[in-house]
Amino acid sequence: MYAPLERVIVKHPHDAFISQVHLYDKWETFNFSEEPDFKEAVKEFGDFISILEKYVANINYLPASNEVGIDSLYAHDPVKFTSEGAIILKSGKELRQPEARVYKHFCMDNDIPIIGELTGDAVADGGDLVWLDDRTLVAGLGYRTNAEAIRQLKEMTGHLVDEFIVVQIPHDLGEAECLHLMSFFSMIDHDLAVVHSRLMPVYFRKLLIERGIQLIDVPEDEYMNLGCNVLALAPRVCVMTEGNAYTKQKLLDANATVYEYKGTEISYKGTGGPTCLTCPVVRKKNVNNGGMSYV
Repeated sequence: MYAPLERVIVKHPHDAFISQVHLYDKWETFNFSEEPDFKEAVKEFGDFISILEKYVANINYLPASNEVGIDSLYAHDPVKFTSEGAIILKSGKELRQPEARVYKHFCMDNDIPIIGELTGDAVADGGDLVWLDDRTLVAGLGYRTNAEAIRQLKEMTGHLVDEFIVVQIPHDLGEAECLHLMSFFSMIDHDLAVVHSRLMPVYFRKLLIERGIQLIDVPEDEYMNLGCNVLALAPRVCVMTEGNAYTKQKLLDANATVYEYKGTEISYKGTGGPTCLTCPVVRKKNVNNGGMSYV
């Protein structure tokens, strides 16, 4: 989740929000805090992409689809990549479940290998699944990812994972809110993470510390401004939303390079920061030898 990013999937507001008229009767249905301003959203997204282009060689765009809603802007959630290819998920938010079908066809059309797909009662969002390192997968068990999904994911990744860690996600603001594991935990380097400790199970916080990971604790006001949702473009090179001065300074103090974008329309109103806007497909597996791998 922190190695140099080589290939990423995103979705443009033109293809997710469609237009201001389209947003008018959709934003409340999808639980946005306010109606996004379409023109400003397009501008913000352009600025965000310009940051990605500094480091990412291959940026793929999901197409528009009548099957999905405005939440499809957040390209991270319908799939999770492993070192061998994609696992197609099924969102715990019912309105987002059609996104998995669209993603499956996109992967097939773009020669991206698919190693598995959730079935039956299993539901999971990509935001609840974090690679702590190449062989350690952390899964959040909560309203968006259930026990059956975790059971299936363990089976699918058994040959790829040495340690599968399950973290209980707290109730916090309720079932309707989007609280993912990645809402309060972002890896910035192998030994650096941004967290919001108030929402972390004690055992998981201690586990990270015991593994030598320095924790930057995001204060409450900046957590509410998505300050804990930070995307690593490379080790200690990251992007976050504007307005999180304390967290930014702590990252700078840890020798990180920090890029910012104005995310009022594309991030804050839909509760989806830079990790949510991006689905990493390929990262450099080994910085020293230049090896490549699906993440």
